[in-house]
Amino acid sequence: MPEKGKVSVIVPIYKVEKYIHRCVDSIINQTYVNLEIILVDDGSPDNCGEIVDDYQESDTRIKVIHKKNGGLSDARNHGMKQATGEFIMFVDSDDWLDKTMIELLVSNSIENKADIVQSAFYYAYEDRLLIDNRYSTEGDSLEILTNKSLMYELVTNKKVKNFAWGKLYRTELISDIPFEKGVLFEDIFWAYQVMQRVNTFLLLQQPFYYYYQRSDSIVATYTPRNLDIIRGLKERHLFIEKQYEELTDASFKEILKMCLIHYNLLLLNRKKDKGGTHRKKIHSYIRDNNSNLKRAVQDERELQRQLFLFSFHPYLNVLYLGLRKGLRKIKLLSKPEGLKQVDV
Repeated sequence: MPEKGKVSVIVPIYKVEKYIHRCVDSIINQTYVNLEIILVDDGSPDNCGEIVDDYQESDTRIKVIHKKNGGLSDARNHGMKQATGEFIMFVDSDDWLDKTMIELLVSNSIENKADIVQSAFYYAYEDRLLIDNRYSTEGDSLEILTNKSLMYELVTNKKVKNFAWGKLYRTELISDIPFEKGVLFEDIFWAYQVMQRVNTFLLLQQPFYYYYQRSDSIVATYTPRNLDIIRGLKERHLFIEKQYEELTDASFKEILKMCLIHYNLLLLNRKKDKGGTHRKKIHSYIRDNNSNLKRAVQDERELQRQLFLFSFHPYLNVLYLGLRKGLRKIKLLSKPEGLKQVDV
């Protein structure tokens, strides 16, 4: 039986020696003290194992698990098996928390009888913080989502992100839903399974989570494994068609966006896509689902244009995007609304 009021904070750890102190210290120093801090050393080859052992000796709330490397999903699953709290939080080991985050999430969960509470977050760089305020602002009051509005926000990737972190979950809601092992973007495969169970989802507009942005370029580090995100969206789409039919078009739209992005990334990394195999699969999917995709983007002119060009020839869309980028650079086109830098 989960211990009432206790929060189990699960931190998978792998090759983050440079960041681990900042992360763990931000959890230890929370104003909410009824914590169980589960540090899962996922076979890290650096000094992380020794560092977390030292933490365990200095704080009785800390529980360390050492295991063979199995990836982020496997580490989280091990942590969930050991969790004894009424609530669970996931924190990635290069991120960190505002000291009041857990206290505010717990109090709001109890007060509103919420299954999940999510806070806003910062995109944290070495020299600046950015926030996405396109869909809400920090001054807004909290927002309560019912199941259908929650699924819409999850599918459209606006107010509710697929990230497992940044949210407080009631343990009973998620304890029997493991993360899929062996995939990248595991949160895509997991989040919709959780959200379908939710009656009350609470959004806090204030940012309390710092999502660290490493300097590695996705172009430089790209591999075909990144295509797992498209597979996850397609798996979710099958579920959406059966359970939330009214969101089918919204789901198709997100798949199209991701297909276009990854086609271009594969083009930039042609040596990693021998014979263009993965590009051909994306092209085939868009061709085979063209009528559905056209319907899905009929309210969004920019995507209509990209779909038309891609359907005629994928390289035409690449040329169009390059031209648009150049026009924005010389300020003949306005930049799209995006992230806003905040004062620290």
